[in-house]
This record gives sequence, structure tokens and C-alpha cells, in this order.
Amino acid sequence: MSLPRAYEEQLVERAKSDADAFGELYDHYFSQIYRFVYSRVRDQDAAEDVTSEVFFKALRAIGRYRSSGHPFSAWLYQISVNAIYDHYRSRRPTSSLDGAVGVADPARPVVERVVDSSEAERVWAAIDSLPPQQRMAMTLKLGEDLKLAQIGRIMGKSEGAVKLLIHRGMIGVRQRLGIVTLVEEEA
Repeated sequence: MSLPRAYEEQLVERAKSDADAFGELYDHYFSQIYRFVYSRVRDQDAAEDVTSEVFFKALRAIGRYRSSGHPFSAWLYQISVNAIYDHYRSRRPTSSLDGAVGVADPARPVVERVVDSSEAERVWAAIDSLPPQQRMAMTLKLGEDLKLAQIGRIMGKSEGAVKLLIHRGMIGVRQRLGIVTLVEEEA
């Protein structure tokens, strides 16, 4: 998934002044970032646009990039999270009924599919309002279905730290959605 650390660091340094080196980073990480973005926006055209914006922003900012001990992909994921947020913030409200027609099982009533789509949007909106580290951990877990170890490598954290971020993120999402479990009520 990630390039060997030493090679990646050399490639990133070269990419600051060499378009071919940035092209190699682009080629390596494009599908990974596209899948991540698509898992959040659920629209091919929008995912392509947002992914292009991610790499355009990365290209413009590569000169300021400083390795912090995290993989380069962690930086790309953070740009992606921000670009997805910008995408939703700038989007005009549209009827989810049109989009729901193509969702899941066509035998299910349209009303049920719209409700499911609306609920998913509410959950992702709650995730988007979390603190950045929780938001990233939750997005990589739920949007990309990555293992804790993979998320830890991307974020430069231990599996335990990632697990705690996800746990706190889940509590935050429940609070934002007004879902309180029995255990939390008793506390």
C-alpha cells in the first residue's frame, strides 16, 4: 500500500522540483485516494473532481511539505478529508430522491432507499464535525474499511491510539445524532 519509507522520502524531496517524481507519487497513490474519496461522495464524477483537486493542492503545496515521521499518504488523506468537506460545503442542496433511484436493491421501495441514504448522510455529517484526528480515523475505518494497523501506519499512531480515536469518534457521532446508549446514560 505504501512505498518503502526511505524511497518515499527521497521521491517526495525530488517531487519538489521534478514533475516526473510527483507523477510517480500520483501514479502510486491515485487509486488509493480515489477509493477513499469515492467512499465518501458516492458519485463517480464528484470523486474524480475531488481527487483531482487533492492532487492539484498537493502539487501546489509539495514545496512546503515536511516529513513528520508519517507516511506521505497521511498528508494526502488529510488533504482529501478537507477537499471532501469543501465539496459538501460548496454543494447546492439537491433532491436525494433522484440519487436514491439507483441505490441498492431496486425491489425495495424508493422511500426506504431515500431514508437509508438520508441516514448515511447524517452519519457522515456527524463524522465530518469531529475533531480532525477522530474524523480521519473514523473515515479510514468506515469509509475505507482499513484495519487498525493500517490506519496506525497512515496516521503515525499505535493501534491502541487509533482504537481510542475511533471509540471517542463513535461517542461523538452518537452524541451528535442524539443516540445515547444505556451504558452512557448510567454513567
